[in-house]
Amino acid sequence: MLTTAAGLSLFAGGVSAQDDQGGDDPTPDTVVTPGGATIAPVDVLQVSGFMDDILVAEIRDAIERADDSGAQALILQVNSDGTVVDDSVVEALLEDIATAPVPIGVWVGPTGSRFYGPAAQMLAVADVTGMAPGARVGYFGVPLSIPSAEIDFGIAEETLRNGSVGLSEARALDIFRQRINDEGIPTVTSMLQAMNGYEELGVTLVTTEQVVTDDGNTRFDTVAIVRFSKLSLIDQLFHTVASPPVAYLLLLTGLALLVFEFFTAGVGVAGVVGAVCTFLAFSGLAVLPTRTWAVVVIGLAMLAFSVDVQVGIPRFWTGVGLVLTVIGTWFLFEPLPGASMRPGWIALITGVGGIALTFIVGMPNMVRTRFATPTIGREWMIGELGTVIDDVDPDGVVEVGNGRWRARTNRATPVMRGDEIRVAAIDGITLEVEPLEGAAKDYRERRGASDDTEPPVEAVTDGQLSP
Repeated sequence: MLTTAAGLSLFAGGVSAQDDQGGDDPTPDTVVTPGGATIAPVDVLQVSGFMDDILVAEIRDAIERADDSGAQALILQVNSDGTVVDDSVVEALLEDIATAPVPIGVWVGPTGSRFYGPAAQMLAVADVTGMAPGARVGYFGVPLSIPSAEIDFGIAEETLRNGSVGLSEARALDIFRQRINDEGIPTVTSMLQAMNGYEELGVTLVTTEQVVTDDGNTRFDTVAIVRFSKLSLIDQLFHTVASPPVAYLLLLTGLALLVFEFFTAGVGVAGVVGAVCTFLAFSGLAVLPTRTWAVVVIGLAMLAFSVDVQVGIPRFWTGVGLVLTVIGTWFLFEPLPGASMRPGWIALITGVGGIALTFIVGMPNMVRTRFATPTIGREWMIGELGTVIDDVDPDGVVEVGNGRWRARTNRATPVMRGDEIRVAAIDGITLEVEPLEGAAKDYRERRGASDDTEPPVEAVTDGQLSP
């Protein structure tokens, strides 16, 4: 996908370029000088993020497009924190760059950009290289081997294997072939200037023109058409999810939505969105250096949350889920040299904080609302007998009238699982219960007086836990 942008300063005659011989019409985006010479366009591909299979394939496609469309050169604008493909894939890419039919320039920019990992060894095989002030390169690892060129950084090799350098150190170590004597290459225009005059196979690149202004200063105007390209929307989507914070947040969001859909029995929107988020998350995790056991831990955290969601009260298992979420988050990704693989603090706070709010506040309230029985007409339950399902100490679950209810003891003594209880009172949507042995006499009398009275409201809703 190409976007054409003209370096549109008008230029005077005298610019050296290839003559348009043979009378053929110029190719699209070719500039014709007043002297009749033609200047072919220059392609620029923006390479950002971890160097994955998508970016590697796009670089190869960009080389083919540049050759097929008649571009005089291809510039790779790089900002990459690491490489997540095998060395064999990197070696094949380096071979393609070294033997490309058009000159290849690699620019690490703009300011603040990084180029880390084995893929950064393309600086040794590209024709023209440079970096912006404030950028850094390094963590190349062991030099790779390709048939057509030698990967050799000279005295800089030891430094670049396990460390990084900035502009001033890179210049001192003679890492770049930037071809211009200035303090770095701050912009794409400066990189075009560095490409100007480069000669390969008898062809000289013409990208900029030196112009002397009226006040005697010199400037360089771009004369070649510059065509920027980037990933397609689909490729951009899958490349974006192969980012630690994005993959992490998608994983938590997707799993939480699936749990939500399971317990609320909704119309399916949350389930569909959750499934899509989970699929995208695993697509990114498959690319990144992910610890499988940490993903399993996060999955177990969701199961722990589900235990208390079913009960409707955040208790012990909610705490277990939070602990497992934090452990899985902290160890989710294996480190890469020079790159921070843990999600940033914003992603961590958003992920763990969002999960805590969801399963402590949101999900219990939603489940209570979804499966709640009417509050009118429950007075008949006072004095009814039941059985403890989950220890009431002081809160728990009891079964009364073939339905399960949240309950609390109205005495200091807890009621344990399997004990028989009597309903002493109703507080909102919670039953206050007491042990059957030693229960107050007035409740027994009330129950006896109401044996022949049919309860006005059914206490069971499809066998689900009633609030």
